[in-house]
Amino acid sequence: MPNNDPLRAAEAALTALGAPFEVVRAEDGSPLYAGGPRTLREFVEATWAYGDRPFLVAESGTYTYGEFFAAACALARRFTGEFGLVPGDRAGIAMRNHPEWQVAFWATQLAGLVAVPLNAWWTGPELTYALDDCAPRVLLVDGERLPRVEPWARGRKDRPRVIVFHGDAGEWGEEYEAYEGIRAADPLLGPPDVDVRLEDDATIIYTSGTTGRPKGAVATHLAQAGAATHPRFHAALSALGRGQIPGQGPAPVSLMTFPFFHVAAFTALYSVMAAGGTLVLMRKWDAGRALELIREHRVTHYAGVPATALQLLDAAEAAGDGLESLTMLNTGGSAAPAGLVGRLTARYGGRVEPRNGYGLTETCGGVMANFGAAYRAYPGSVGRPAPGTEVRVAGPGGQAVAEGEVGELWLRGQSLIRGYWNDPDATARAFADGGWFMTGDLATVRDGRVSIVDRITDMIVRGGENVYCVEVESVLHAHPDVLEAAVLGVPHPVLGEEVAAVVRMRPGATAGAPELRAHVGERLAAFKVPAQVCVRDEPLPRNATGKILKRELRATAGPFVSGG
Repeated sequence: MPNNDPLRAAEAALTALGAPFEVVRAEDGSPLYAGGPRTLREFVEATWAYGDRPFLVAESGTYTYGEFFAAACALARRFTGEFGLVPGDRAGIAMRNHPEWQVAFWATQLAGLVAVPLNAWWTGPELTYALDDCAPRVLLVDGERLPRVEPWARGRKDRPRVIVFHGDAGEWGEEYEAYEGIRAADPLLGPPDVDVRLEDDATIIYTSGTTGRPKGAVATHLAQAGAATHPRFHAALSALGRGQIPGQGPAPVSLMTFPFFHVAAFTALYSVMAAGGTLVLMRKWDAGRALELIREHRVTHYAGVPATALQLLDAAEAAGDGLESLTMLNTGGSAAPAGLVGRLTARYGGRVEPRNGYGLTETCGGVMANFGAAYRAYPGSVGRPAPGTEVRVAGPGGQAVAEGEVGELWLRGQSLIRGYWNDPDATARAFADGGWFMTGDLATVRDGRVSIVDRITDMIVRGGENVYCVEVESVLHAHPDVLEAAVLGVPHPVLGEEVAAVVRMRPGATAGAPELRAHVGERLAAFKVPAQVCVRDEPLPRNATGKILKRELRATAGPFVSGG
């Protein structure tokens, strides 16, 4: 956009000296918000002022902000009192998206503990691996996951305390107790008297492990406070872009479909909490049920992975549901198909603001956002970084490349993790001099706007030519018969690698491999056209945040079909 871009002027106003999002420089030169919270304890304590506003809405019940804060304080006092836990002790959280997940997480922050959100989809052995790694002194689990973690807990010499939510703890022993049996929270009592410092560890969040064993990404309170500030900035910038005053108008009502253990959920959560908004929870994803909840609770904001967003739009069109209350549709967790924003605009015009962005476990969630008119104009971009984040696109030697050229995306700023738990070697490999985190993503920057080209590990080198899987996948997604698509490299005796695609077709689709190859060939260079196509009926394997597991596809996708 030109220099008179109104969003650039709005950003300058929001980040000026003394403004809410003023930025200063840390000792290593990285950006740091001058104001705002410095710890998660400080952040959550501010939400007490929202009192009787509804915060967490689920089938099992509703918590107002006041009820939630009282419950979190009571649990935090139990941690430091009866359990004798001290700052720095780890607390593992393993449950689905119950409201009490949030009570458990924020109780750890009020007590100065290190919260370890565990993947609720993991099997017993996967949970054991992470528990062995972080060695929590207390486990907060629901009844479904208790049998998966109990063998680990029982096998420890230093037996952890276990609090069971929505389940029976009676048969497991004296270290186990049901949360429902704990004395009711007293709203007049606050959190325990614990000194929580900005440099203390706040969370250990395990990476998705798509390429190997998950690593525990460790974030300090200052980093998580920065992560909580990024979405506030983007919300303010979005409001100014629409000609509104930030903070005015009704509080958001957001349908939460991300699993709480993933950083994408934290970005949505922080945004809602900062505004005193409401989170509407789902036990599990179901597009029809999502439509019912949107109507029932007058949901204004949707947050989810692109796959569920597309399913929501499909369900709304099939049901003739105009999604009248919805004002924002936000996708994250994986790359959004370029056609998503066009589809949303064609049906709802400018009423529903589209939004996507970019973030990692190592950035504690979203650090870039693309929304509104800018997203419609540049649907392939993930937007510009928040002021607390700095971007570099680096060449092989770490030098900055020219604008528009492809290189590895490097980031630094307040919300970066300090490293990986118990893994100094992995930490050293991930960070360059000056505090730069090397993301492993290939990107370009034009006028400050970042576009993700591909993962370095996903890029296919075909006879010396680079093929970016994301580009080919985007073209395949644009075919009306394609429901899901993944592009990957397969060995070739002469070229080194060849382009292959795995696709799942829509019901009643008539296109086959030749038609799909022709569709790509009309839009991309010949060397990018998949030489082999595998059409399958079942959904493509994904992790909890919607990322396709290509290592599983490589093992199970065949047979491929060569196109003529």
